[in-house]
Amino acid sequence: MEIDADEDGDAGEEGEGGEGEDDGEDDEEEDADHFEEEDGWEPPPISEQERQQVEDWEEEEVQAEDPHAAALRDAQRHAHAHLRAKTFCVPFPDPRAGQPLHQGHDPSVYKKSAPGDPYHPFASKLDWQVARWAKMRGPGSTAVTELLEIEHLVELLGLSFKNVRELNAIIDNDLSASRPRFIRREIIVAGEAFEVFYRDIIACVRALYGDPEFSGILVFTPERHYADADQTVRVYFDMHTGRWWWETQEKLEKEKPGATIVPIIISSDKTQLTVFGSKTAYPVYMTIGNLPKDIRRKPGRRGQILLAYLPSSRLDHITSKAARRRVQANLFHTCMSTILKPLRKYGIEGISMASGDGVVRRCHPIFAMYIGDYPEQLLVTCCKTGTCPKCNVPRAELGQSTEPDRPLRDPDKAREALQKADESATAFSRACRDLGIRPIREPFWRHLPYVDIYHSITPDVLHQLYQGVIKHLLGWLKDAYGAEELDARCRRLPPNHQIRLFLKGITTRQKVTGKEHGDMCRFLLALIIGLPLREGMSPTRLVRAVRALLDFLYLARYPAHTDDTLASLRSALAQFHANKQIFVDLGIRLHFKLPKLHSLDHYPLSIELFGTTDNYDTQHTERLHIDFAKEAYRATNHRDEFMQMTLWLERREKVLDHEAYIARCLRQHSSPSTGSRPSPAAAPQPLDPPSFTRIKMTKHPSVKALPFETAVKDYGATWIRDALARYIVGYRNPSLTPDEVEQEALTVSYRFATLPVFHKLKFILEDAQQLGIMEAIHDAAHARPARRDRHGRHVPARFDTVLINDGTGGPSGVQGYHIGRLRLVFKLSDAARKQLIPDVIDPGPLAYVEWFTPFTQPDPVHGLYKVSRERDRNCSLVASVVEVKNIRRSCHLFPAVTRRGGIIPREWTSSTVLDSCEDYWLNSFSDLHMYMTII
Repeated sequence: MEIDADEDGDAGEEGEGGEGEDDGEDDEEEDADHFEEEDGWEPPPISEQERQQVEDWEEEEVQAEDPHAAALRDAQRHAHAHLRAKTFCVPFPDPRAGQPLHQGHDPSVYKKSAPGDPYHPFASKLDWQVARWAKMRGPGSTAVTELLEIEHLVELLGLSFKNVRELNAIIDNDLSASRPRFIRREIIVAGEAFEVFYRDIIACVRALYGDPEFSGILVFTPERHYADADQTVRVYFDMHTGRWWWETQEKLEKEKPGATIVPIIISSDKTQLTVFGSKTAYPVYMTIGNLPKDIRRKPGRRGQILLAYLPSSRLDHITSKAARRRVQANLFHTCMSTILKPLRKYGIEGISMASGDGVVRRCHPIFAMYIGDYPEQLLVTCCKTGTCPKCNVPRAELGQSTEPDRPLRDPDKAREALQKADESATAFSRACRDLGIRPIREPFWRHLPYVDIYHSITPDVLHQLYQGVIKHLLGWLKDAYGAEELDARCRRLPPNHQIRLFLKGITTRQKVTGKEHGDMCRFLLALIIGLPLREGMSPTRLVRAVRALLDFLYLARYPAHTDDTLASLRSALAQFHANKQIFVDLGIRLHFKLPKLHSLDHYPLSIELFGTTDNYDTQHTERLHIDFAKEAYRATNHRDEFMQMTLWLERREKVLDHEAYIARCLRQHSSPSTGSRPSPAAAPQPLDPPSFTRIKMTKHPSVKALPFETAVKDYGATWIRDALARYIVGYRNPSLTPDEVEQEALTVSYRFATLPVFHKLKFILEDAQQLGIMEAIHDAAHARPARRDRHGRHVPARFDTVLINDGTGGPSGVQGYHIGRLRLVFKLSDAARKQLIPDVIDPGPLAYVEWFTPFTQPDPVHGLYKVSRERDRNCSLVASVVEVKNIRRSCHLFPAVTRRGGIIPREWTSSTVLDSCEDYWLNSFSDLHMYMTII
């Protein structure tokens, strides 16, 4: 376990017992806000008369563990054991695939720099920095204009431009562009002209493929990864590990050996440009599958390109809704056909392209995936509202059951129906109706090579899960249990770094975002466990249905999947369908004909084809709206805005290109021998020995000298002297028995009266799958007394719970782990070490923790582990001193309500519940890392 000194927020030097500036001012202000909200009004609990109407449903419970939960836990353990070993990579068998043609010239698009001057055409580094600030600080230019008008400022700074117009001239004329300019074109549909702005897609592919910043991380050929040497358990993560690339490469090699596939990934979605009014934009984004997914999903890495602005007219002048939808669909496909037309030729014949290192290959840009929400998926596939855009499931059967192996729609039959358009309108309309598609004469994908559009439509975690199934589920739970108790439990969840507290409840919130739905999923089980249904109906099926949907959601977001985890994904969905009848029995639902629920059937196949869902999550592409649409619109005068928006974007791209060029020049100058970076997924290695967590602490303590008496009074470290004595004795002589430690601890005395204390631990949780592809998760745990914030508001005491390794704990599972409540984090001063452990190595930071009872078996219904505050024979809390390096991470506990009727005591609050309650459930859904490790 690695412990780093964090330079941020160092405490100042204070006198004995004084408190320096803590490193968590923002956290304290948030806690102060929450404390004020704890006193807000809430409706009273249900009356005693209503409570007595609840029957003893507990007697009806089947106490045998749910077979699904046990099977899922076993499958997860098995899968995680596989993933923590190095994967066995099988390259594509034809060695000609992805092979270079020759070494070309330096493909860098950054030109026109004077020899030895990377800042040219700007006069100096300062000149460039001012120019960059002027173009990147925000959408408007008024502030820049006013700044440059300050008398003598331009001369004093030595700037090469006197106003924004001159700066724009430098950017337009003297800076090179890696990305093509926009083309403005009029598209005629139904006799009406529409304006579309788009870029040459081949030039966009060249820009991404040949960007020097991506040199060394591009993937040129497909691979199969396995978790075992026998190649029986397949592993999927990035796009090149999926079946689509491998199968398409096989087809292409038969016709054009030596091909390098460039998978084209398209996404589109209308977005609102104004807070008020109806001004919209219809951006289309493009990226390539050769880039690792962690590059594609981060806007700052510039792995996505704005490909087009499609016409976003509502066509209000067309009074017939059917005619309006038909014109809109034809307009969309006509525009996309124009934009993607070059792929028809070059997808088959190929085109020579140089990557960022100058190596030339014959590249075949092939349309692979289309990312969009449900309306966008229907538009792309020409399917009708209320149907599935991927398979022919009858409308009456949508969501009624799960059939992940149901065959998809046949693209060849769709093309045959489209050919009927040349015969007669009647035959064409009949053929499309028989297939359940709209009569669109020229879908953009009709003539694209190697395309199965029904494969290309990918899962949409944001709209299908967070804003779809989970949104429905929250409404069902409100109807099942009532808002009062759900919100009351929500207000009494203890704080945790991973948990967003909704202290005003969740049932009355309006316009809930996908992120907020995700935040609610982290504690959803806490709101219903132990809460009986009205009229005495057993909640077992309901709890299992909720658990199954949460399992599906968290499994669907895994950064790497195996055949085992995909089986778990299917099993979780089957478990929900097996228990969903409870919502019908309660009168909440009449049916489950929900397209978004049915869409979950197609997740396993898409993961097998294109890799995990973070390869095509709409959350990542919707983030692009801010930079490529909203900010661009704010930079215009709102007249002929798209012409101005495209020009503004082109200039920003040039500035970013020049910034990257300068950084590249400086890197080469400082370390000319630096080579290219390897792909993070190219050779995954296990961590040996495993290092699960990195811990960061402030360089200086929050309290330089805390007296023992204050530790007892304000921090609740009641037995700090005894616990520290036992720790010192055991640390000096680990071979002593517990009884011997107790006896010798009585002889320990202290010649010091204070301890340096820290109020916060920060954790960096490493890749739970240890493949090098999961982003580290940041976590924190607090141990601080009540105080006042800088505004004089009361900040309640906060002592978080943590997961502690006893030395035998592994990377996953609860074996070898215990839960403790962090009361005091401290170090031994130099004087204390010299007195207590003069001849042994410094143990580093220590923590005084109050223990909870050991883990036993998970609950048979919802699968969570129950723990209680551990007490000795005198009913005193059991506490110890442990080394901070043994703390794995924070953990979130929520109270196990044992009152009749499941009513949570109203005297409890979020800030006091850890002191008021005795029994708790360990929340394994607090974040994805916790879900993957607590099995």
